[in-house]
Amino acid sequence: MKYVDEYRDAARVRQMAALLGRVARRPWVLMEVCGGQTHAIVRYGLDELLPATLELVHGPGCPVCVTSVDLLDQALAIAARPEVTLCTFGDMMRVPGSGADLYAVRAAGGDVRTVYSPLEALELARSQRDREVVFFAVGFETTAPATALAVCQAAREGLANFSVLAAHVRVPPALEAILAAADCRVQGLLAAGHVCMVMGYAEYEPLAARYGVPIVVTGFEPLDIVEGVYLLVRQLESGSVGVQNQYRRTVRREGNAPARRLLDTVFTPVARDWRGIGSIPASGLALRPEYAAFDAAARFPALPPAARAAPACLSGRILQGRLKPPQCPAFGSRCTPEHPLGATMVSSEGACAAYYRYRRAAAQEAGP
Repeated sequence: MKYVDEYRDAARVRQMAALLGRVARRPWVLMEVCGGQTHAIVRYGLDELLPATLELVHGPGCPVCVTSVDLLDQALAIAARPEVTLCTFGDMMRVPGSGADLYAVRAAGGDVRTVYSPLEALELARSQRDREVVFFAVGFETTAPATALAVCQAAREGLANFSVLAAHVRVPPALEAILAAADCRVQGLLAAGHVCMVMGYAEYEPLAARYGVPIVVTGFEPLDIVEGVYLLVRQLESGSVGVQNQYRRTVRREGNAPARRLLDTVFTPVARDWRGIGSIPASGLALRPEYAAFDAAARFPALPPAARAAPACLSGRILQGRLKPPQCPAFGSRCTPEHPLGATMVSSEGACAAYYRYRRAAAQEAGP
Protein backbone atom coordinates (compact mmCIF):
# COMPACT_ATOMS: atom_id res chain seq x y z
CA MET A 1 0.00 0.00 0.00
CA LYS A 2 1.48 3.31 -1.06
CA TYR A 3 2.63 5.56 1.79
CA VAL A 4 2.43 2.71 4.31
CA ASP A 5 4.38 -0.38 3.23
CA GLU A 6 7.41 1.54 2.04
CA TYR A 7 7.64 3.33 5.40
CA ARG A 8 7.61 -0.04 7.20
CA ASP A 9 10.35 -1.56 5.04
CA ALA A 10 12.70 -3.15 7.58
CA ALA A 11 15.74 -2.95 5.28
CA ARG A 12 15.26 0.77 4.71
CA VAL A 13 14.77 1.35 8.44
CA ARG A 14 18.01 -0.48 9.24
CA GLN A 15 19.85 1.51 6.56
CA MET A 16 18.64 4.77 8.09
CA ALA A 17 19.59 3.53 11.57
CA ALA A 18 23.08 2.69 10.31
CA LEU A 19 23.39 6.18 8.80
CA LEU A 20 22.25 7.63 12.11
CA GLY A 21 24.93 5.59 13.90
CA ARG A 22 27.60 7.24 11.78
CA VAL A 23 26.29 10.74 12.59
CA ALA A 24 25.65 10.41 16.33
CA ARG A 25 28.89 11.04 18.22
CA ARG A 26 27.63 12.47 21.52
CA PRO A 27 24.82 11.59 23.95
CA TRP A 28 21.48 13.30 23.31
CA VAL A 29 18.04 13.17 24.95
CA LEU A 30 15.21 13.37 22.42
CA MET A 31 11.46 13.51 23.04
CA GLU A 32 8.78 12.23 20.71
CA VAL A 33 5.70 14.34 21.34
CA CYS A 34 2.92 12.10 20.08
CA GLY A 35 1.61 8.95 21.71
CA GLY A 36 1.15 7.42 18.26
CA GLN A 37 4.88 7.80 17.73
CA THR A 38 5.51 6.24 21.17
CA HIS A 39 3.46 3.18 20.25
CA ALA A 40 5.36 2.78 16.97
CA ILE A 41 8.71 3.11 18.74
CA VAL A 42 7.84 0.49 21.35
CA ARG A 43 5.99 -1.84 18.97
CA TYR A 44 8.77 -1.97 16.37
CA GLY A 45 11.67 -1.69 18.83
CA LEU A 46 12.98 1.42 17.13
CA ASP A 47 14.70 2.69 20.28
CA GLU A 48 16.69 -0.55 20.33
CA LEU A 49 18.00 0.20 16.83
CA LEU A 50 19.39 3.58 17.86
CA PRO A 51 22.95 4.19 19.04
CA ALA A 52 23.32 3.65 22.78
CA THR A 53 24.17 7.34 23.20
CA LEU A 54 20.64 8.38 22.20
CA GLU A 55 17.81 8.34 24.74
CA LEU A 56 14.18 8.65 23.67
CA VAL A 57 11.74 9.98 26.27
CA HIS A 58 7.99 10.22 25.88
CA GLY A 59 6.05 13.48 25.79
CA PRO A 60 2.52 14.73 26.50
CA GLY A 61 1.14 13.84 23.07
CA CYS A 62 -1.91 11.89 24.19
CA PRO A 63 -4.99 14.13 24.53
CA VAL A 64 -6.96 11.48 26.39
CA CYS A 65 -4.10 11.11 28.88
CA VAL A 66 -3.83 14.83 29.64
CA THR A 67 -7.57 15.51 30.02
CA SER A 68 -7.86 16.75 33.59
CA VAL A 69 -9.66 14.83 36.32
CA ASP A 70 -11.95 17.80 36.97
CA LEU A 71 -13.11 17.90 33.34
CA LEU A 72 -13.64 14.15 33.35
CA ASP A 73 -15.61 14.37 36.59
CA GLN A 74 -17.73 17.09 35.01
CA ALA A 75 -18.40 14.78 32.07
CA LEU A 76 -19.34 11.99 34.48
CA ALA A 77 -21.79 14.27 36.29
CA ILE A 78 -23.38 15.39 33.03
CA ALA A 79 -23.60 11.82 31.71
CA ALA A 80 -25.45 10.72 34.85
CA ARG A 81 -28.29 13.20 34.25
CA PRO A 82 -31.44 11.39 33.05
CA GLU A 83 -32.18 13.86 30.24
CA VAL A 84 -28.65 13.65 28.72
CA THR A 85 -27.05 11.46 26.08
CA LEU A 86 -23.29 11.92 26.32
CA CYS A 87 -21.19 11.00 23.30
CA THR A 88 -17.41 10.70 23.20
CA PHE A 89 -14.55 8.71 21.70
CA GLY A 90 -14.02 5.12 22.83
CA ASP A 91 -10.67 5.85 24.48
CA MET A 92 -12.39 8.03 27.09
CA MET A 93 -14.70 5.31 28.40
CA ARG A 94 -12.30 3.62 30.82
CA VAL A 95 -10.29 6.69 31.84
CA PRO A 96 -10.69 7.03 35.61
CA GLY A 97 -12.03 10.20 37.16
CA SER A 98 -11.71 10.79 40.86
CA GLY A 99 -14.14 7.98 41.61
CA ALA A 100 -15.51 6.29 38.49
CA ASP A 101 -15.36 6.13 34.69
CA LEU A 102 -17.89 6.48 31.89
CA TYR A 103 -18.42 2.71 31.72
CA ALA A 104 -19.56 2.83 35.35
CA VAL A 105 -21.99 5.66 34.56
CA ARG A 106 -23.40 3.64 31.65
CA ALA A 107 -23.70 0.54 33.83
CA ALA A 108 -25.68 2.61 36.35
CA GLY A 109 -28.17 3.59 33.64
CA GLY A 110 -26.58 6.65 32.06
CA ASP A 111 -26.95 7.07 28.28
CA VAL A 112 -23.28 7.13 27.25
CA ARG A 113 -22.34 6.36 23.66
CA THR A 114 -19.08 6.02 21.78
CA VAL A 115 -18.77 7.79 18.43
CA TYR A 116 -16.10 8.20 15.78
CA SER A 117 -16.93 11.82 15.04
CA PRO A 118 -18.81 14.73 16.63
CA LEU A 119 -20.97 14.71 13.51
CA GLU A 120 -22.47 11.43 14.76
CA ALA A 121 -23.46 13.19 17.97
CA LEU A 122 -24.94 15.99 15.87
CA GLU A 123 -27.03 13.51 13.91
CA LEU A 124 -28.24 12.00 17.17
CA ALA A 125 -29.36 15.46 18.33
CA ARG A 126 -31.31 15.88 15.09
CA SER A 127 -33.08 12.55 15.49
CA GLN A 128 -33.84 12.87 19.23
CA ARG A 129 -34.99 16.43 19.83
CA ASP A 130 -36.36 15.50 23.25
CA ARG A 131 -32.85 14.56 24.51
CA GLU A 132 -29.93 16.76 25.48
CA VAL A 133 -27.01 15.48 23.41
CA VAL A 134 -23.57 16.43 24.74
CA PHE A 135 -20.36 15.73 22.86
CA PHE A 136 -17.36 15.38 25.19
CA ALA A 137 -14.77 16.88 22.84
CA VAL A 138 -11.27 15.56 23.50
CA GLY A 139 -8.22 15.94 21.29
CA PHE A 140 -5.44 18.13 20.02
CA GLU A 141 -5.71 20.55 17.12
CA THR A 142 -6.09 17.46 14.91
CA THR A 143 -9.68 16.69 15.96
CA ALA A 144 -10.77 20.18 17.01
CA PRO A 145 -11.84 21.27 13.47
CA ALA A 146 -14.46 18.51 13.38
CA THR A 147 -15.85 19.75 16.71
CA ALA A 148 -15.89 23.31 15.37
CA LEU A 149 -17.73 22.14 12.26
CA ALA A 150 -20.36 20.38 14.39
CA VAL A 151 -20.91 23.53 16.46
CA CYS A 152 -21.25 25.69 13.34
CA GLN A 153 -23.72 23.24 11.82
CA ALA A 154 -25.76 23.11 15.04
CA ALA A 155 -25.90 26.91 15.06
CA ARG A 156 -27.07 27.04 11.43
CA GLU A 157 -29.79 24.45 12.09
CA GLY A 158 -30.84 25.87 15.45
CA LEU A 159 -30.25 22.57 17.26
CA ALA A 160 -30.88 23.78 20.80
CA ASN A 161 -30.45 20.28 22.27
CA PHE A 162 -26.81 19.93 21.15
CA SER A 163 -23.83 21.09 23.21
CA VAL A 164 -20.11 20.45 23.60
CA LEU A 165 -18.00 19.91 26.70
CA ALA A 166 -14.73 21.21 25.26
CA ALA A 167 -11.54 19.52 26.46
CA HIS A 168 -9.40 20.26 23.39
CA VAL A 169 -5.77 21.14 24.09
CA ARG A 170 -2.99 22.79 22.09
CA VAL A 171 0.47 21.27 21.71
CA PRO A 172 2.89 24.26 21.43
CA PRO A 173 2.10 25.74 24.88
CA ALA A 174 2.65 22.32 26.47
CA LEU A 175 6.02 21.97 24.76
CA GLU A 176 7.01 25.41 25.97
CA ALA A 177 6.09 24.43 29.54
CA ILE A 178 8.34 21.37 29.27
CA LEU A 179 11.25 23.24 27.69
CA ALA A 180 11.02 26.09 30.20
CA ALA A 181 11.28 23.78 33.23
CA ALA A 182 14.52 24.19 35.18
CA ASP A 183 15.17 20.43 35.15
CA CYS A 184 14.35 19.87 31.47
CA ARG A 185 16.65 17.28 29.85
CA VAL A 186 15.12 17.40 26.38
CA GLN A 187 17.58 18.48 23.67
CA GLY A 188 15.49 17.75 20.57
CA LEU A 189 11.80 17.23 19.75
CA LEU A 190 9.96 15.04 17.26
CA ALA A 191 6.77 17.03 16.63
CA ALA A 192 3.45 15.31 15.86
CA GLY A 193 2.80 15.24 12.14
CA HIS A 194 -0.99 15.06 12.38
CA VAL A 195 -1.17 18.22 14.52
CA CYS A 196 1.11 20.07 12.10
CA MET A 197 -1.01 18.83 9.19
CA VAL A 198 -3.76 21.09 10.54
CA MET A 199 -1.79 23.90 12.17
CA GLY A 200 1.46 23.94 10.21
CA TYR A 201 4.74 24.38 12.03
CA ALA A 202 5.44 28.11 11.97
CA GLU A 203 4.47 28.26 15.65
CA TYR A 204 7.33 25.88 16.49
CA GLU A 205 10.01 28.10 14.97
CA PRO A 206 10.16 30.66 17.82
CA LEU A 207 10.14 27.78 20.34
CA ALA A 208 13.19 26.20 18.71
CA ALA A 209 14.99 29.55 18.63
CA ARG A 210 14.06 30.57 22.18
CA TYR A 211 15.18 27.35 23.85
CA GLY A 212 17.91 26.28 21.44
CA VAL A 213 16.16 22.96 20.80
CA PRO A 214 15.80 21.66 17.22
CA ILE A 215 12.38 20.32 16.21
CA VAL A 216 11.56 17.89 13.41
CA VAL A 217 7.97 17.37 12.27
CA THR A 218 7.71 13.60 11.94
CA GLY A 219 5.25 10.96 10.77
CA PHE A 220 4.23 7.78 12.54
CA GLU A 221 5.71 4.88 10.60
CA PRO A 222 9.08 3.31 11.51
CA LEU A 223 11.02 4.94 8.69
CA ASP A 224 9.44 8.33 9.48
CA ILE A 225 10.57 8.15 13.08
CA VAL A 226 14.12 6.93 12.47
CA GLU A 227 14.59 9.56 9.76
CA GLY A 228 13.19 12.19 12.13
CA VAL A 229 15.73 11.15 14.77
CA TYR A 230 18.49 11.32 12.15
CA LEU A 231 17.50 14.88 11.19
CA LEU A 232 17.44 15.92 14.85
CA VAL A 233 20.83 14.42 15.60
CA ARG A 234 22.34 15.95 12.48
CA GLN A 235 21.22 19.38 13.71
CA LEU A 236 22.49 18.74 17.24
CA GLU A 237 25.87 17.47 16.10
CA SER A 238 26.35 20.46 13.80
CA GLY A 239 25.25 22.97 16.43
CA SER A 240 22.34 24.25 14.33
CA VAL A 241 18.82 24.89 15.61
CA GLY A 242 15.68 25.04 13.49
CA VAL A 243 12.47 23.32 12.46
CA GLN A 244 12.58 20.68 9.74
CA ASN A 245 9.71 18.84 8.10
CA GLN A 246 10.28 15.11 7.65
CA TYR A 247 6.56 14.52 7.02
CA ARG A 248 6.55 16.36 3.71
CA ARG A 249 4.02 14.05 2.10
CA THR A 250 1.35 15.41 4.45
CA VAL A 251 2.50 18.61 6.22
CA ARG A 252 3.01 22.13 4.91
CA ARG A 253 4.45 25.03 6.90
CA GLU A 254 1.14 26.93 6.75
CA GLY A 255 -0.98 23.88 7.59
CA ASN A 256 -4.59 23.59 6.48
CA ALA A 257 -5.87 27.15 6.05
CA PRO A 258 -9.64 26.37 5.99
CA ALA A 259 -9.35 24.21 9.13
CA ARG A 260 -7.38 26.93 10.92
CA ARG A 261 -9.97 29.55 9.99
CA LEU A 262 -12.73 27.30 11.31
CA LEU A 263 -10.89 26.87 14.62
CA ASP A 264 -10.38 30.63 14.94
CA THR A 265 -14.08 31.20 14.24
CA VAL A 266 -15.39 28.84 16.93
CA PHE A 267 -12.66 28.59 19.57
CA THR A 268 -10.41 30.87 21.60
CA PRO A 269 -7.27 29.84 23.53
CA VAL A 270 -7.62 29.56 27.32
CA ALA A 271 -5.55 28.24 30.20
CA ARG A 272 -6.21 24.55 30.81
CA ASP A 273 -5.22 22.00 33.42
CA TRP A 274 -3.29 19.02 32.03
CA ARG A 275 -3.67 15.83 34.01
CA GLY A 276 -0.60 15.25 36.15
CA ILE A 277 1.09 18.39 34.83
CA GLY A 278 -0.98 21.37 35.95
CA SER A 279 -2.35 24.53 34.39
CA ILE A 280 -0.69 25.70 31.16
CA PRO A 281 -1.55 29.17 29.78
CA ALA A 282 -3.28 29.31 26.37
CA SER A 283 -3.12 25.52 26.08
CA GLY A 284 -6.88 24.87 25.83
CA LEU A 285 -9.62 25.72 23.36
CA ALA A 286 -12.91 27.13 24.65
CA LEU A 287 -15.99 28.16 22.68
CA ARG A 288 -16.13 31.84 21.76
CA PRO A 289 -18.96 33.94 23.27
CA GLU A 290 -20.84 33.80 19.97
CA TYR A 291 -21.23 30.04 20.49
CA ALA A 292 -21.84 30.08 24.25
CA ALA A 293 -25.29 28.56 23.72
CA PHE A 294 -23.55 25.30 22.80
CA ASP A 295 -21.26 25.20 25.85
CA ALA A 296 -22.23 22.16 27.96
CA ALA A 297 -20.21 23.45 30.92
CA ALA A 298 -22.50 26.51 31.06
CA ARG A 299 -25.65 24.54 30.29
CA PHE A 300 -25.00 22.07 33.12
CA PRO A 301 -23.13 24.24 35.64
CA ALA A 302 -23.38 22.01 38.71
CA LEU A 303 -19.81 20.99 39.48
CA PRO A 304 -18.80 17.69 41.07
CA PRO A 305 -16.71 17.60 44.26
CA ALA A 306 -13.07 18.70 44.04
CA ALA A 307 -11.24 16.20 41.84
CA ARG A 308 -8.37 14.07 43.04
CA ALA A 309 -6.28 11.74 40.92
CA ALA A 310 -4.96 8.44 42.25
CA PRO A 311 -1.87 9.35 44.31
CA ALA A 312 0.01 6.23 43.16
CA CYS A 313 -0.26 7.28 39.49
CA LEU A 314 2.95 8.82 38.14
CA SER A 315 1.56 9.56 34.67
CA GLY A 316 2.32 13.27 34.98
CA ARG A 317 6.04 12.53 35.22
CA ILE A 318 5.78 10.06 32.35
CA LEU A 319 4.00 12.65 30.17
CA GLN A 320 6.85 15.11 30.79
CA GLY A 321 9.55 12.63 29.84
CA ARG A 322 10.88 12.33 33.39
CA LEU A 323 10.02 8.66 33.86
CA LYS A 324 9.35 5.69 31.62
CA PRO A 325 6.34 3.49 32.40
CA PRO A 326 8.25 0.50 33.83
CA GLN A 327 9.83 2.85 36.38
CA CYS A 328 6.43 3.39 38.00
CA PRO A 329 6.03 0.96 40.94
CA ALA A 330 2.35 0.42 40.06
CA PHE A 331 3.01 -0.49 36.40
CA GLY A 332 1.54 -3.88 35.48
CA SER A 333 0.55 -4.71 39.04
CA ARG A 334 -1.80 -2.22 40.69
CA CYS A 335 -2.22 -0.44 37.34
CA THR A 336 -3.41 -2.45 34.32
CA PRO A 337 -5.69 -1.68 31.34
CA GLU A 338 -8.54 -3.45 33.17
CA HIS A 339 -7.96 -1.49 36.40
CA PRO A 340 -6.02 1.66 35.47
CA LEU A 341 -4.82 4.28 37.92
CA GLY A 342 -4.35 6.81 35.13
CA ALA A 343 -5.24 7.52 31.53
CA THR A 344 -1.83 6.59 30.12
CA MET A 345 -2.65 2.92 30.78
CA VAL A 346 -5.92 2.86 28.81
CA SER A 347 -5.60 5.35 25.96
CA SER A 348 -4.63 3.90 22.58
CA GLU A 349 -1.88 6.55 22.54
CA GLY A 350 -0.83 6.18 26.19
CA ALA A 351 2.82 5.37 26.90
CA CYS A 352 1.93 2.97 29.73
CA ALA A 353 -0.47 1.12 27.44
CA ALA A 354 2.29 0.79 24.82
CA TYR A 355 4.76 -0.72 27.28
CA TYR A 356 2.09 -2.96 28.79
CA ARG A 357 1.10 -4.30 25.39
CA TYR A 358 4.52 -4.73 23.80
CA ARG A 359 7.09 -4.93 26.61
CA ARG A 360 5.33 -6.11 29.73
CA ALA A 361 7.38 -9.29 30.08
CA ALA A 362 10.69 -7.44 29.74
CA ALA A 363 9.58 -4.78 32.20
CA GLN A 364 8.49 -7.34 34.79
CA GLU A 365 11.74 -9.28 34.38
CA ALA A 366 13.80 -6.12 34.91
CA GLY A 367 11.72 -5.07 37.94
CA PRO A 368 10.91 -1.50 39.09
